[in-house]
This record gives sequence, structure tokens and C-alpha cells, in this order.
Amino acid sequence: MEQLPFKEAIKVWIRVAIYSFGGPAGQIAVMHKILVEEKKWISEDRFLHALNYCMLLPGPEAQQLATYIGWLLHRTKGGVTAGILFVIPGFVSILILSILYAAYRDVGIVEAIFFGIKPAVLAIVVGAVIKIGKKAIKNELMFVLAALAFIAIFFFEVDFPYIIIAAGLTGFIGGKLWEEKFHVIKGHRLAEEHKDKDNNENTLIDSKIQPVKPSLKKTFKTIFIFLTLWSLPLLILGLVIGVENIFFSEGLFFSKTAVLTFGGAYAVLAYIAQKAVEDYGWLQSGEMLDGLGMAETTPGPLIQVVQFVGFMGAYRLSGSLDPLTAGILASLMVTWVTFVPCFLFIFTGAPYIEYLRGNKSLTTALSGITAAVVGVVLNLGVWFAIHTLFSEVNEKYLYGARWLIPEWSTVNIGSLIIALIASFVYFILKWDMLKTILISVLSGIIYFFIFKELG
Repeated sequence: MEQLPFKEAIKVWIRVAIYSFGGPAGQIAVMHKILVEEKKWISEDRFLHALNYCMLLPGPEAQQLATYIGWLLHRTKGGVTAGILFVIPGFVSILILSILYAAYRDVGIVEAIFFGIKPAVLAIVVGAVIKIGKKAIKNELMFVLAALAFIAIFFFEVDFPYIIIAAGLTGFIGGKLWEEKFHVIKGHRLAEEHKDKDNNENTLIDSKIQPVKPSLKKTFKTIFIFLTLWSLPLLILGLVIGVENIFFSEGLFFSKTAVLTFGGAYAVLAYIAQKAVEDYGWLQSGEMLDGLGMAETTPGPLIQVVQFVGFMGAYRLSGSLDPLTAGILASLMVTWVTFVPCFLFIFTGAPYIEYLRGNKSLTTALSGITAAVVGVVLNLGVWFAIHTLFSEVNEKYLYGARWLIPEWSTVNIGSLIIALIASFVYFILKWDMLKTILISVLSGIIYFFIFKELG
């Protein structure tokens, strides 16, 4: 079997990027469906191995997973291509919506489209939880780890890194005491299951990937290159126009948040919203939710919402520049400083993670992390479902646990109906994601304008 042509990979990464709705859970499900189930480019175990590492990193795990797999298949050019393509649709979508939001605010049709997309995303996220859970939970101990991770993050708001550290230590120690229960990720097991029946050849590309032996020289070179790329715009800004301007302030602030987003965007969004509204005056109260709605219902990573924050801040504090021009330039700056670190983390760490892939101690630790990831993804799915189907959700604390209690009188009948339609076509009729989203958008537009007309 020949090595995968790079042009074919580009086409698939474009498809992945266009389909990347639904936050990290939905995006990971998209990549799993296309890369593991349809194309069979990598095995289940290798996919989970890469996902485990990406979940440990700050930043958008789905975009980092795309970069990692792109690197696996075509090394640096593959990782750069996959990572950049993953971001472009979301960047363009949010830029257009930010311009409409700032300049016109009369975006009824856009609101209607969002209204339809959210329930479809909910169905896709539920599907992701089911698929990933079935493949990662191999025994009762893995189920217990997943359940404990969900309880810790959903009810007790334990920080994501602590959950991952605890799960990794549990897997590491458990592997020493009870290997058969913790050695869940087992090398090329799925590769053996995907043999071509006609010529008895392995159909998985990843079985032909040659391991890269990491070296300190290459590691330091990679760190130097990407640290330079990361800081270059800020250095140029500081030298040319100084540090007292909106672009430098946003670049510096979002460079800091880029290394704080452990566990996905939700972990840092409250911090960003508070700073953007109270300290910097980039946003008005409530606008963060509008930006989050854009990010949740457009392709790409959820952390892309920072682009909206940057745009609105520069639009308001543009100085002598045209507000629209300032907003666009800020969008580029914020996106750059947010995503360049992702490439730094992947290209620096991936060679070591791959080199140690057959190590049993590492494997059992990652098996524990895999189970915890299922609980974390379930947490995202439940959070998204509650906030999609109910207009008001109250937080109450009882016995030290946080309880999200929806106001049942605020149930969104339209969202519920569209969610049922999306679930029917996605799970029962087996429609693909794009068709599911399109029928939901059409349903949303019809319902939204009929409801508005009657109202």
C-alpha cells in the first residue's frame, strides 16, 4: 500500500474543517468518523493515544488533535496544513458575523440560523459521547474512572488538569497491580482487525508510519522557531508603534490566556469575559454570550470566541484607525497569538509521545486518562444540552456540589422539536452531519420566523 498522497489529505482536512461544528466533543467525533471509521487512516488506539496527549495541553484539543494526526501522516507540513485548515472556516465565519454584529446588529436571519444549528449540534455531541464511550470503556474499572471524572468536573468543578493527573496516576499504579484491567490501549489491535480480505494487507496507513526518534537538538530548534513566530507580531508592534495601543494590549492578554485554557475554552471564558468587560472595556455586559453563540454554532474551535472579543475591543477603541479596519487587524492578531502555541506544543511533544507509545507504564496511564476523557466529554454534552433546551438555568450548591437546575417553565419548545428532528435523522435515518445540520437550519429558520410573526 502506497503512502497517503498529500493532496488527498488536504481534501480530507478541508472536509474535517467544514464539518467541525459542536465544540470539542462534536469536532473529535467528526475526526473519528472520517479518519478512523471511513478512511481508516489511523487505528482507534492511535487516535485515542493522540487525543489523550492533546487533552493534557492548554488550548483547543480538537485543533491540536488535527495537527497531531496531520503530523503523523505527513510530518511538519501535514501538521501545519491540518492545524491551519481547521481554524480557517471558523475565523472567516466569526469575522463576518462580528462585522454584522458591530455595524448593524440587525441579524435576524443569522439568529434564525443559529437557532436551528444548536439542536443539531446537540445531537452530534450526544453521538460523540456514545461513540467515544463505547470504544474507550472496556471494563468496569474504566467505567468507574469515567463516572468519577464526570462527577468531579460537573458537580464539584474540579479543575481539568487535576482530573487528568489523578486519572493518569490511577492508570499508572493500577497497571502495576492489575494490568489486564488497565492495559486498555493495546498497540495495533485495531490494525489487525482492519486487514484487507482480498490481499490480506493491513489497510491502515498508521501501520506504515515510521517512528521518529526524538532528539534534544530538534526539540530546542522547534521551541525556538515557534516561540519566535508566537512573539514576533508583539515585538514588531512594540518597536514600531509602542505598547500603549489596543493591538498590543489584546495580543499580550490573549498570549497569556493561550496557556491557561486547560480542558477547553469553557475553563477560561469566565476569566476572559470578566477582564474584557470590567478591566479593559472591550465588551459590554452580555456581549460575551453573543460571541459564544457565534463560536458554538460556527465551524472551528470554541476558543475562537476570543476573535470576537478582540474585534469588538478594537472596533470600540480604534483611535485614529477606521473601526472596521481595526477590528479586522485585531482579529488576525488575536487568532495568531491564540493558535501558534498549539503548533509549539504538538511539534515539541508529539515525537516523544509517539516514541513512548509501546511503553506499558505510559499506556496504562493513558488508558486511565482515556476513561476520564469520556467523563469530561459527557460533562460538555450535558452542559450543552441544558443550555440549549432551557433559557434559564440556575446554579445551586448542596453538600459542596454544584447543581445545574433548569427553570422548567423556560423550556425552549422550538429547540426541543428541532433536537428531536436532528436526533431522528442522525441516529435513526443515519444521515451524515452536514445533512443533519442543514435540515436543522431549515427547521430553525421556519420556526424562528413563524414564532416571531405570531409573537
